Amino acid sequence: MNDKPLRSLSLGANQTGGRIYNERLVLSLVRHQDGLPKAEIANLTGLSAQTISVIMQQLEADHLIVKGQPKRGKVGQPRVPFSLNPEGAYSIGLKIGRHRSELVLMDFVGNIVNRQNITYQYPATHELSAFVSITTPILIKSLDENLRDRVVGIGIATPFELWNWGAEIGAPKAVMAAWKDFDIKQEMSTAAELPAFMLNDATAACAAELTFGNPQKYDNFLYIHIGYFIGGGVVLNGSVFSGPSGNAGALAALPIRVKVTDSTEESYQLVRDTSKISLQRMLEAAGQDASIIWDTEGDWSVLGETLDIWLNRLAEGLAFAITSATAIIDFPAIVIDGDLPIDIRQRITALVTQKLQSIDHQGLSPVTVTEGSLARNARLIGGASLPLLANFSRDRDVAFGGL
Repeated sequence: MNDKPLRSLSLGANQTGGRIYNERLVLSLVRHQDGLPKAEIANLTGLSAQTISVIMQQLEADHLIVKGQPKRGKVGQPRVPFSLNPEGAYSIGLKIGRHRSELVLMDFVGNIVNRQNITYQYPATHELSAFVSITTPILIKSLDENLRDRVVGIGIATPFELWNWGAEIGAPKAVMAAWKDFDIKQEMSTAAELPAFMLNDATAACAAELTFGNPQKYDNFLYIHIGYFIGGGVVLNGSVFSGPSGNAGALAALPIRVKVTDSTEESYQLVRDTSKISLQRMLEAAGQDASIIWDTEGDWSVLGETLDIWLNRLAEGLAFAITSATAIIDFPAIVIDGDLPIDIRQRITALVTQKLQSIDHQGLSPVTVTEGSLARNARLIGGASLPLLANFSRDRDVAFGGL
């Protein structure tokens, strides 16, 4: 565990031109460590006490922070802690899925205030636009009237290249081809009548874990999200790194090479054995009902041996992938989450830890495998977090190349 996450934040600037940056820096500090008094904020940022006082007054006037109860120490004046105001800002989050899309209203500290969803056999552009156009006003109107103008945008978490899904979900070619020329970001902005921000869904989930989860406060970790397909994200120095094309952490395509016999080897992509679609196919081949795997609160134990085989293959694949990743970037932690029941996520984490012990790690640093904290809401919260991060956090708090 990194016990000094706050010191990695950039120091503030006392110049007048740095006012907005300084305000965002203070908000980032308060978000990372709830209940900070002014003196500690000044110490962490390097800004003068007078500058911090001015910033805090402005943030309080903008309803972005609130004072806590004074805490009296052994000497001196009582210290007044400051926290983010949950009602300071709101955002709309959209998660686009293969059979279901969800829209949420989220507050400034990551609480889902309201949510709506639409299910379909396969996604169609016109259906999604209509859903967002009709549902966004309903979500906003669920707020008190004086809070509605605090909704700052819509954030979209979506898999890239949706038009390539056709074969996987049995959709007509024409319906899926329409996505290729469909400007999701612009169309959703028009439908919601809000500024739009967009990121790969797994990367967005990673941003959500970093911002609203991550109880161990890791500054560097590889994030793994197990859903319909497997995806991931990369956190470096306390920031999400999405890469120049927004596709960093694309674990699905990672090649895995294993020995089949003493004389033969097999090479395949990680996605083959590590996604829920692979479990579905195994269950269908065994004549079992696969519908339960789309219920993240269901009891998967009824899946018996088929589930055990899938978990073992998944853990083996992830162990190889993690070893490869840590050889490139010295990740101290691996965070595993996904659209999974809690007990299944726990089993995966334990199995991966066990499989790692059987792989040669000479020359590599030890790595901790831990569970994520947002589960099925990770991608949804990730999408909703994008407008908040864009408006109120330091630029490096999330990789904005894909926004």
